[in-house]
Amino acid sequence: MPETNPPAASPAVSPIDGRTRVVVILAYPAHHVRTPAFFNARAAALGRNAVLVPWQVSPAQLPGALAGLRAVENLAGVIVTVPHKQEVARLCDELEGVAADLGVCNVARRTPDGRFVGRVFDGVGFVAGLRAQGIDPAGKRTLLLGAGGAATAVAAALLDAGVAQLAIVNRSRGKADALAAQLKAKRPAAAVASAAGPAGDWDLIVNGTSLGLKPDDPLPLDPALLRPETIVAEVIMQPAQTPLLLAARARGCRIHLGEHMVTAQIDLLADYLLGTPPAGAGSPA
Repeated sequence: MPETNPPAASPAVSPIDGRTRVVVILAYPAHHVRTPAFFNARAAALGRNAVLVPWQVSPAQLPGALAGLRAVENLAGVIVTVPHKQEVARLCDELEGVAADLGVCNVARRTPDGRFVGRVFDGVGFVAGLRAQGIDPAGKRTLLLGAGGAATAVAAALLDAGVAQLAIVNRSRGKADALAAQLKAKRPAAAVASAAGPAGDWDLIVNGTSLGLKPDDPLPLDPALLRPETIVAEVIMQPAQTPLLLAARARGCRIHLGEHMVTAQIDLLADYLLGTPPAGAGSPA
């Protein structure tokens, strides 16, 4: 299937006026975020008077930034990316669904009284992105690299999608142990465990770490461990093809881009933040 890009025929953003609903994406750094292009094109196609803008906020300044946003009356909410997904969940007034189970969110809606209510769509977006590209995770022996915010949501969704096995590897083994235990507590029958390292016979490998965002980042695993039959997937959107994906492709693996996780959840994010659009306003891209 062709790679997904923002619709070329759509305006980049709806005209901005005094009634525009503002959404902020919280990131650190912010140079890698590509969600605004997808979100704004989708909002414009749906005729929604809304705009998503990136804010580069350091972890130390995050509580103050979110506190200030509570007073912005035309703020629809925030979308959250690396490294803030777990901290924003702690700062929300309420968490819904999987976000409440896992303590992680990638979106928080601002209520009229200035409260933040968070959800996480990363996991369902990741699985939907796989399926949209013809990859069914059901029955696959799966290795997940990382135990942070995005990885946590992806892990839960992969288990719900029926992977045969989920092994979690993290630089800090204790964090992988804790995530595996958290998932097992909610899904007692799930075949999930932490692992000491990435070696194994994997059908699907998912990089849920931030390694690959910066040019000098080390690879999250040794490419020599990759078999040509293994699918290698990313959650990182920029660069589109990370060093891991390039190494995997060189070894004959099928690769899956990080952008598919976001494009598969744009309508979910828009509906959660802005409300379901009226009938006839548009159809999913």
